[in-house]
Amino acid sequence: MTTCPDLNNKTAVITGASRGIGEATARHLASLGAHVVLAARSADAINRIAAEILDAGGKAHALATDVADDNAVAKLIATTVDATGRLDLLVNNAGLIDPIFRIADSDPTAWGNIIDVNIKGVYHGLRHAMPVMAGQDSGGTIVNISSGAANSALEGWSHYCASKAAVQRLTGVAHKEAHGSGVRVFGLSPGTVATEMQRQIRASGINPVSQIPWESHITPDWVAKAIAFLTTPDADKWLGTDFSLKVEEGRAAVGMAS
Repeated sequence: MTTCPDLNNKTAVITGASRGIGEATARHLASLGAHVVLAARSADAINRIAAEILDAGGKAHALATDVADDNAVAKLIATTVDATGRLDLLVNNAGLIDPIFRIADSDPTAWGNIIDVNIKGVYHGLRHAMPVMAGQDSGGTIVNISSGAANSALEGWSHYCASKAAVQRLTGVAHKEAHGSGVRVFGLSPGTVATEMQRQIRASGINPVSQIPWESHITPDWVAKAIAFLTTPDADKWLGTDFSLKVEEGRAAVGMAS
C-alpha cells in the first residue's frame, strides 16, 4: 500500500470543490498538511467546507470561481500565490454532464456550456498554473480529472465524451510542453464515483451507465487518495497519460482492493 505523501508547506488548488470528488480531495489533502484553496461557483458550499477544514486544524481558503471564465481562473491562481507564496498542485476537477440528451434533442447553449466548463476550464487552469509552477524550484503537479468516456461513444453523452477526449489530449500536450520545467501533468480516470453526477446519470435512464447499481460506484475518498498519490515520484510512469482506478495496477497503487 502506498504511503501517504507529506504535503506540509504545499499549496493545492481544487476546482469543483463544493461537493463530490472536489470536496473529498480538499479534505484529504488538508489532512496531509496541504494549504487547500477551494474553488467553485457555489460560494456558500466552499466557504462552509473551508471553515470545517480550519476548525479541524487544517489550512484552507475558498474563492468563488467560474472556471469557464479565464479572468476568474487567473484571479484564482494569482490570489492563491499571493496568500500562500506558491502553487504545488492544481486539481482540474470541475466538470458537468447534465443535461444529458441525444444529439438530435440537444440544446446548443446547454451543450456549449458544458464544453466551456469541461474543456476551457481545464485549459484556463493549465495556462495560468504552468508558468507559476515552472518558476518554482520545486515545480508542481497538475491533475486533470478524466473519464473512460474519453475513449467511448456513449449515447446521450456527446458533450461529455467529446470534452473528456479533449481533456485527455490537453493532458498529453501540457506534459510535452512543461515536463522539462518541472511541471508534472497527469490525467486521472476514476471510473464511476458515488457523486451527484451519478445521480444525474441514473435519472436520465440513457445508456448502460445509468443502470449501474449505486453500490458498484467507488467513493470520492478513493479518488482523493489517487490524487495524493500522483504528487509522488512513484506516479511518474503515468506522466502525460491517464492514471486509471479501473485497472488493477492503478487500484493497487492507491491501496484499493482489486
